Amino acid sequence: MKNKAYGNIAPVLAELFLPFLLGAVLYYSIEILWRGYSHWSMAIVGGICFLLLYLVGRMFPNMPLLLYCIIGAILISSAELTAGELLNIRLGLDIWDYSELPLNFKGQICLLFSFLWSLLCVPAHLIARLMRTKIFGCSR
Repeated sequence: MKNKAYGNIAPVLAELFLPFLLGAVLYYSIEILWRGYSHWSMAIVGGICFLLLYLVGRMFPNMPLLLYCIIGAILISSAELTAGELLNIRLGLDIWDYSELPLNFKGQICLLFSFLWSLLCVPAHLIARLMRTKIFGCSR
């Protein structure tokens, strides 16, 4: 019997968990291909970032791709700054350091990688749209 207060929560949890899981696996894999190594925490950050991108696309399905990429770059750079502040600066894990790159902030984010995140938003947009339409049955 369904609980009237909560309804059927399983589809909602699946729609949150699957994008998170996919983002975690994909980002961790991309980082290993790019740098040759990664840290487990980057899977969590990647999962959060893809879930946020997924939700932006779900809330605004007709958003122009360029705007989606700009918003995505801001979201990802914000998540990277937050994670960097905690993991690299406060905990001293030294997972990444952009100090040598121009236009960096505290060595945790930089303009070059923010631009790269915006480019990564193009395939993320396509993958998220496919998930919404083919797996979760959204119209777009």
